[in-house]
Amino acid sequence: MTQPSVAARRKGLTITEALELPVMFDVWPTVGAACQLGRTATYQLAREGALPIPVLRVGRQLRARRSDLLSFLGITEENGDGARVAPLTPLAERTTESTGK
Repeated sequence: MTQPSVAARRKGLTITEALELPVMFDVWPTVGAACQLGRTATYQLAREGALPIPVLRVGRQLRARRSDLLSFLGITEENGDGARVAPLTPLAERTTESTGK
């Protein structure tokens, strides 16, 4: 039996899945899935501070906030009743805002 390719096995994060995330979660697999990155690449970028959202170290865990991920994905919540897609912001601006430069 042949294994599916890596690209075929990776699955992105749907809007519904993103909205149902807890307030804080592990970087892998959630951020990796949202960015369509593998486990090794996700952790390497997190260590280098190169992920598109801020990463918090809690003990030995690397965690991310739902609000940061939703902002990166361009999803906003409307009073918890649903979601709408926010206007796109160029990645350079999002990166600059998150790093404070």
